[in-house]
Amino acid sequence: MHEIEQNEARPRVILVGLDTGEYDAEQSMEELAELADTAGCEVVATVIQARPAPEAATCIGAGKLEEIGEQAELLEADMLIFDTELTGMQMRNISDAADCKVIDRTMLILDIFAGRARTAEGKVQVSLAQYKYRLTRLTGMGTALSRLGGGIGTRGPGETKLETDRRHIRSRITALEHELKEMEKHRKFIGSRRKKDGVLTAAIVGYTNAGKSTLFNMLTDAGVLAEDKLFATLDVTARALELPDGRTVLLSDTVGLIRRLPHHLVEAFRSTLEETAQADIILHVLDASEPDVQERMQITQELLNDLGCAEIPQIHVLNKADLVDIPKKNDPDTVWISAKHGDGLDALLQAIVRGLPETAKRMKLCIPYSEGSFLQLLREEGKLFSEEYTADGTLVDIMVDVKRQKKAAAFAVEN
Repeated sequence: MHEIEQNEARPRVILVGLDTGEYDAEQSMEELAELADTAGCEVVATVIQARPAPEAATCIGAGKLEEIGEQAELLEADMLIFDTELTGMQMRNISDAADCKVIDRTMLILDIFAGRARTAEGKVQVSLAQYKYRLTRLTGMGTALSRLGGGIGTRGPGETKLETDRRHIRSRITALEHELKEMEKHRKFIGSRRKKDGVLTAAIVGYTNAGKSTLFNMLTDAGVLAEDKLFATLDVTARALELPDGRTVLLSDTVGLIRRLPHHLVEAFRSTLEETAQADIILHVLDASEPDVQERMQITQELLNDLGCAEIPQIHVLNKADLVDIPKKNDPDTVWISAKHGDGLDALLQAIVRGLPETAKRMKLCIPYSEGSFLQLLREEGKLFSEEYTADGTLVDIMVDVKRQKKAAAFAVEN
């Protein structure tokens, strides 16, 4: 996303929604306003048109479009942002009638994604989604493409190239898909090595802006960008986290979800999101202060189920507890926290310990000197906290792999 300079005016935009009764249009428009703010826009007006279905030529109807065109001129709006996906023909007709730049919800999200992607895989995923989305809308867009110019909604593939060279676009899509598959293969190899080496993994998932990155930073000191904006982070970040029982888990922060996340984006980021399906435990972070927290939980849960995560142990992490004035009770599957203030993190860490499979256990042992080879094996497989030589043998405080615990129990000493 283009950084808005202090002396650069924010694009003035009018948000346009279509209420067909399929979803809560008011809530969706509130989220669109947040997306527009994240992209650096100033929302000067919001319009919702109730219709049983989108109008084929203009989405909202000629009469309403004329009103919006007059409003755009009066408010000196630079752009219209529609809360529904537009066809190429609709985009051209709206742009011609309103004499204004026009983008839709998906183009706006793609622009934000393009600005937030930092890793090679993230950038490839965004480019692939952009090419696929715009290729299907070239026919009929006409002057709407040239009117787009620069700025919001135009990051990524050049519009002139998109309009004139479909063969080039298709070849780029093929090349990007191949590149993404190679990256996915590499990531799956790394994941299988982790499993083979017994590395425990945990994934933070949830609705965007629920405080996932803030929680990640509090737990790992990772320094991940944590802003009060949608999609503040896009790429998967992983850091080691030491648990109270002495084990270490690799914690991953994943891309946030939103209501009505466009299908192309779910597909584009599926390979990244699928990393969650390899986790030993999932931390499902929710903003407890949001009135529609249950709906947001359901949106995330449905995607997790689609990714094959239904059987993975899950902890519901109710964040921003300091903003909610109701009785709060932790249970094995739910923990109340304030990631911003660090409240409840100890309880969360204990919940993670309980939820993970028992792969290793912290034990105090006195290993006879005649069992030196066994001690060396324990050192290689587990984390050593302390070691002391005594008359009876080597006294160690050590993490013992589950397959060694039966033999190690014979050398256990009292704390």
